[in-house]
Amino acid sequence: MATTSQPLRGKATCKKIFWAVFPHACFILSLVIYAFLGALMFSHIEGTREVTVSEEYRTFLQNLTFLARKLSDNVTENDKKFKDDIRELFNTADPVWFINPEERWSFFGSLFFCCTVFTTVGYGNTYPVTRIGKYLCMLYALFGIPLMFLVLTDMGDILATVLSKSYNEFRELQSKILASKLCSGSTCSKRDELKSRTQSKIVINEPLTIMEVLRSQSGVNRRQDKYRNVELFEMLIARENENTQPARNKSMERWSSCPELAREKTVSRVIENFDKIGKELEKLDVPIVLMVLVIFVYISCAAAILPNWEKNMDFQEAFYFCFITLTTIGFGDTKLEHPKFFLFFSLYIIIGMEIVFIAFKLGQDRLIVLYKKVISFCAEKNMPSKKIYPK
Repeated sequence: MATTSQPLRGKATCKKIFWAVFPHACFILSLVIYAFLGALMFSHIEGTREVTVSEEYRTFLQNLTFLARKLSDNVTENDKKFKDDIRELFNTADPVWFINPEERWSFFGSLFFCCTVFTTVGYGNTYPVTRIGKYLCMLYALFGIPLMFLVLTDMGDILATVLSKSYNEFRELQSKILASKLCSGSTCSKRDELKSRTQSKIVINEPLTIMEVLRSQSGVNRRQDKYRNVELFEMLIARENENTQPARNKSMERWSSCPELAREKTVSRVIENFDKIGKELEKLDVPIVLMVLVIFVYISCAAAILPNWEKNMDFQEAFYFCFITLTTIGFGDTKLEHPKFFLFFSLYIIIGMEIVFIAFKLGQDRLIVLYKKVISFCAEKNMPSKKIYPK
């Protein structure tokens, strides 16, 4: 019997772990599928569009040719005027004229565009040109942004749990170290010995069955019948109360012995996992200085790695780019020249946005507490003082 129960318990544990991880994996997988479908859609629509030469583009080329011919050999005399004319001419140019759609809207380039859409970064160097592409971009963002925020909230709960547990364990370790320094070895050893003695005396007795109660009462003297009947009656009442306990305990017993009998309980646990999204972020309470330090270290690690494949960036430029990206500002002044590496960088962005989101949430809570203190202080100052009249 013990050999058959162990595989059942192992399967029950595996199923429990699977259904605990399933909601989080479902969110991430749906976001990945959504990004890949958007990349296929935009690469087909924007990458295969026909490039037409407009009248504005022809006029731009004519003016550029005229300025090039007008430039004399003595550049120093007309240098300032030539720069002003070139600057004014290029301000009227459309960046779409200088882009090859097939190169810009490849699968990886379209995937890069989709990631910038639902993460609300929006660098601005890649955008749809066709009318149907613009309409589909609005529809894609309408569903993609809530999905991204849902993933951020769900993954933020995991990070919040890890941060809170790590911080609490660090505080407990710190308190233990301080306590070990304050107390002497003899008193601490005596205290531990007393705890072990008191804990060893605790015995949990399992409830007896009715037959065991009757057998135990059969050997008692006849003259104790009155007391025996009272004790038997009390034990029967205790047994009846045990049988009338809520179904929650019985389902737990069935779950530990035979998991196939508790499938409805498994379904309810999966639904509870969905209902608990965002609860850990509300309970998170760590110092804001610690979160700022985590963000600084996180951005510094990427800023040290990013210049290895982006040769136009140094550490400072990469740090600036990571900060602008993780805060979803996305000016677009600093661009990635290799969108394929963005696939490896996208996971970094999602996790980093979660960390920044947690930091903003903690900062928001601190600001609310500060506003409450300021408003209560101002209200107490403006309240009229109570006058005490003599009786």
